[in-house]
Amino acid sequence: MKQIIAMGGGGFSMEPENPLLDSYILNQSPKTRPKVCFLPTASGDAEGYINNFYQSFKNHECEPSHLSLFRPPSRDLEEFIMDKDIIYVGGGNTKNLLALWRDWKLNEYLENAWHNGIILAGVSAGSICWFEEGITDSYGDQLEPLQCLGLLRGSNCPHYDGEADRRPAYQELVASGKIQPGIAADDGVALHYIGQEVNRIVSSRPAAKAFQVSCDDTLMEAELKTEFLGALERDNKVMNE
Repeated sequence: MKQIIAMGGGGFSMEPENPLLDSYILNQSPKTRPKVCFLPTASGDAEGYINNFYQSFKNHECEPSHLSLFRPPSRDLEEFIMDKDIIYVGGGNTKNLLALWRDWKLNEYLENAWHNGIILAGVSAGSICWFEEGITDSYGDQLEPLQCLGLLRGSNCPHYDGEADRRPAYQELVASGKIQPGIAADDGVALHYIGQEVNRIVSSRPAAKAFQVSCDDTLMEAELKTEFLGALERDNKVMNE
C-alpha cells in the first residue's frame, strides 16, 4: 500500500508538546516498533533539528534514525532507505532539498520505497516535495511555484493559516494558472494519501482545516472534512473506561 502523510505544519518541530501528528504517522505502520528515519536535508542537516527529532521520538515506540547527505551513514543509501518503515522529511528550503536529492538519486530511492510500502511523511518542505507543484519561499522573500517530485498529483500549500501571505499568494497563483489546483493545509493538519487519493485528513489543533483550491472562471476554496485527533483520542479513552 502506497502511503504519504503530508503535514501543512506541526509535528515535533512546531508542536514539541503535542505528539498527536507524530503518533498518527507512527500508528500507520503495522510494526510495533517501526523504524523511522528523519531526512533533515531542507534545513541543511541542522544539528539542532536532528537533536530535536531524537529528543521527541525517544518518547515513542519506534527505532529512530536520520540520514544526512553531508555525513552519509552508508555508501549504499538505497539499502539504508529500504530498511526503514517510515521516512519523515523535515522543513526548510525545498528547492535545495530537491537539488540535493536528485544529485544523490535519493528521489529515485524514495519513489521506490513508496512503491514498496514504506510510508513517506513530512512537514512543510517535507509536504510539498511529494506533489507535482508546491508554493515555496525557497527563492527568497516571495512565494513562488516550484516543480516537485510528482508522486502526488496537483499542488500543495502548507502553513495556510500560519503565515499571513500564504493564503492570498496561493489563491492568486491558482487563479492565474501559474500553479495547478491543489490542497492547502493549515498548521497542525496532515493529509493522508493512499495511492493518489486523500484517505483521511487529521489535525492536532481543534480549528485547523484543509481546503481544496481550484479555479473554473472564478476561484473556489472548498473546506475539506478534517478530524481533530484530540477528540478521537478522548472518545477512545471514554469507550475504554
